[in-house]
Amino acid sequence: MPRTVDHEERRSMILGAFMRVAAREGLHAVSLRGVAAEAAISLRSVQYYFETKARLMQSGLTALETISNERLSARLHALGPSPGVRATLEAYFAVALPTDHESRQFHLLWTSYAMLAMTDPEISDRTFVDGPDRQHARIASLMEKGKSDGDFHGELDSEIEATILISLIHGIGTAVLVGQQTEERAFASFGHYLDGLSGQASGEPGRDQQRSE
Repeated sequence: MPRTVDHEERRSMILGAFMRVAAREGLHAVSLRGVAAEAAISLRSVQYYFETKARLMQSGLTALETISNERLSARLHALGPSPGVRATLEAYFAVALPTDHESRQFHLLWTSYAMLAMTDPEISDRTFVDGPDRQHARIASLMEKGKSDGDFHGELDSEIEATILISLIHGIGTAVLVGQQTEERAFASFGHYLDGLSGQASGEPGRDQQRSE
C-alpha cells in the first residue's frame, strides 16, 4: 500500500531546501531545479507545491517570519510563565542576533529579500512593512507594560522607543554578522539601552525606587 504523503511536511522540506540554497548561493542563484536537487526530490514535485520560482520565494519569505516567531516562543517558554518585560525584550534581541548558523542564515536571507523587493516586482514589499509593523506593535505593548510595572520611566513614549529598539536590533545584528561587533559587545550595548529606559544608565532612580522614597 503506497505511503500517504504529508503535504505540509513536504512543503516544509522544500522550503528548508530553498533556504539552504539561498543562504549558500544567494537568492539570485536559486532555481527550482537546484531546490529539487537539494531536497533530493523531483523538479515536478517542487513545481506541484509552488508552481513558480516567484511563489517559492514568496513562501520562503513568509516562512522566515514564522521561523522567527517560533524561535522567540521557544526562548520565552524556556524562561518560564512570567519572564518579565526586560527578559522578554532581551529574548527578542537574542533571537534576532546572528550568533549561530540558523540565525545567521535568517539574517542573510532577510537582508537579501529586502534588497530584492526593491527591484523585483514579483516579490511583495508588503512583508517588509507588515512584519515589522506587527513586531513594533508587540514591542510597544511591552514598553507600556514596563511603564505600568515600574520597570521604565512613566513618561517614556512607547511608540518611539519601540521604533528605536527595532532599529537597534537590526543595526547591531548586521554589525555582528559582518564581524564589526562581538556577541558580548552587542549584548552589553543592548543592556545599556534597557538600563537607560529605567534611569539606571545615568544613575537616576527608577520608578520603584522613587515610590519607596
